[in-house]
Order: sequence, then structure tokens, then C-alpha cells
Amino acid sequence: MPDLQSLSIPLWIMAVVSVLQALLLIGIGVAGYLAYSRVMTLINELEARQIAPLREKVDAILMDVKSVTARVSQQTERVDHAISGTIDRVDTTAARVRAGMHDRVNQAAGVVRGVRAVIMSLLHKESHA
Repeated sequence: MPDLQSLSIPLWIMAVVSVLQALLLIGIGVAGYLAYSRVMTLINELEARQIAPLREKVDAILMDVKSVTARVSQQTERVDHAISGTIDRVDTTAARVRAGMHDRVNQAAGVVRGVRAVIMSLLHKESHA
């Protein structure tokens, strides 16, 4: 039969090693938590010092861009309405000019036809005489 005394020494060694492993795991966990806490503190400070002012500037720039975009949109609408009105007036004026010119051309053509008819009539009378 094996000696219980000789078996207890390896058991004690394994127990001590297990306790050391447990303490090591607890230490790693505590160190990990501390590292995480420090990193989060650093990130929060960095965000407060660097990112927050940048964000405020970016927000201000975005508000300016939004304002400019709204103004450009309004001006574009005004220009579009002005151009549409001008084109309508040009079309109306062109139609009036065309109608007026048509009447004048018709009158001139009538006069030319009349003169031609007179000339033809005179030439026709002279040839019969």
C-alpha cells in the first residue's frame, strides 16, 4: 500500500499551483479592468479636448452650408421664374413683330402687285395701240 504521506505532497503542490493560477487569473482580470478604465478615461478626455471642438466647428460649417444651400435654392427659383417670364415675353413680342411684319409685307406685296398690274396694263395697252 502506498504511503499517504508521499501522496499528500503532490496534492499539496497541485493545490498551491491551483491557488497561484487562480490568483494569477484574478490579477490578470484586475489588470485588464484597470487598463480598460484608463483607456476609456483617455478616450473620454481626448474626445472632450479634441473631438468635441471639431464637432462644434463641423456643425457650424454644416449650418452655414445649409443656409447657403437654402439661399441658392431660393435664388435659383427666382432666376427660373424670371427666365420663364422673359421667355414668355420674348415669345409674345416675337409673335407681335411677326404679325406686324406679316401685315406690312402683305401691304407692300399688295402695292407691288398693284404697281405691276398698272405696268402690265399700260404695257398691254401700248402693244394694242
